[in-house]
Amino acid sequence: MPTLEEAQKEIIAEFSEAADWEERYQMLIEIGDELPVLAPELKTEDRLVPGCQSRVWVVPEEKEGKLFIQADSDSAITKGMIALLLRVFSGRTKEEIKLASLEFLKEIGLDKHLSMSRRNGLYSMVNKIRSF
Repeated sequence: MPTLEEAQKEIIAEFSEAADWEERYQMLIEIGDELPVLAPELKTEDRLVPGCQSRVWVVPEEKEGKLFIQADSDSAITKGMIALLLRVFSGRTKEEIKLASLEFLKEIGLDKHLSMSRRNGLYSMVNKIRSF
C-alpha cells in the first residue's frame, strides 16, 4: 500500500494527464464507478454526510489501529470525489488522517473548479472521515 503522500502524488499525476476540466470530470466519474457497491442496509441516516448536496454515506471500520472506509453516493461526480478521499485515507491510522495535508485537492484543481456547494460537500466528506 502506498504511503499517504504517495497516494496523493499518484492522484496528482493521473489528473495532470487530463487535457481540460471536462476530461477531469469524466475521470472523477470513472473513478467513482470503480467503488464497490455499498450494501443497502449500510445506507442509513447516521452514515450520511451532512452538508452535501448529494446523498453520501460513509461507513468506517477500525481494524488493528487503522480506519478502513466504505462509501457511496447517489451522484456520479460526488462518488468520484469520495473515491479519491478513500484512496488517500482508507487504511490509515487516525493520526495520519488527522494530520494529512489535502494539498492534492488544490493540485488537481478541485478547489477551483467545483461549484461552491460541491466544494462544501467535499470538505464535509473530509470532516466526516476525520471525525471517526
